[in-house]
Amino acid sequence: MNKTVEVLPDQSALVARSLELILSKLETAIEQQGRFTIALAGGSTPKPLYEAIATQKLPWDKIHVFWGDERYVPPDHPDSNERMARQAWLNHVDIPAANVHAVPTLSGDPAASAAKYEQHLQEFFNSAPGEFPSLDVVLLGMGDDAHTASLFPHTEALKVRDRLITVGNKDGNPRITFTYPLINSARSVIFLVAGANKRGALAQVFAPVADDSTYPSRLIQPQEELWWLLDAAAGSELQH
Repeated sequence: MNKTVEVLPDQSALVARSLELILSKLETAIEQQGRFTIALAGGSTPKPLYEAIATQKLPWDKIHVFWGDERYVPPDHPDSNERMARQAWLNHVDIPAANVHAVPTLSGDPAASAAKYEQHLQEFFNSAPGEFPSLDVVLLGMGDDAHTASLFPHTEALKVRDRLITVGNKDGNPRITFTYPLINSARSVIFLVAGANKRGALAQVFAPVADDSTYPSRLIQPQEELWWLLDAAAGSELQH
């Protein structure tokens, strides 16, 4: 694994660097495979990044958008990660509807929705059962409890190693989430982390020894590239 940690001066520098990195990955993927696949993160940190991507002139028909996790709410709900990404980015560009691979959240059965999204991924990537497809980029945030996607401390989702998608749990509320083996199969995993409230979690995630189930972001160890892009507020104590 090739791991890179970059501490940027502030949040706008973090957005600029993440945009640069994604555009570079996009160009390479389209050159090599004719398409680019990305899984989006929710939360406030990536929103300005999505707004920045929306201003680019890109081959939208070759870009496929997935979500690394989603709250189990309708897509027009204020808490929906899909809604945020559509408002910040997807509604403003000429991307084909078929290239936006939203998480199903309307059946009332989170486990069935997780299985449906897993099947959709397998069909899209033409992967066999038990095989983990490789997205070009998986974007991740991290909470101050060190959760990422909807992989929360001490939850059942952390134990799922044989599925692509599972049901996460946040205070009794279901989420649909990539499993950590699926995240780890990506060509590039990019964490975007901002804010002083993340320092304690980062210290544990970067520590030589700590408990993975208490600090789930430690489980993210992709085979290829891992990028940690941090603003100074989050990453200052990691700069030696």
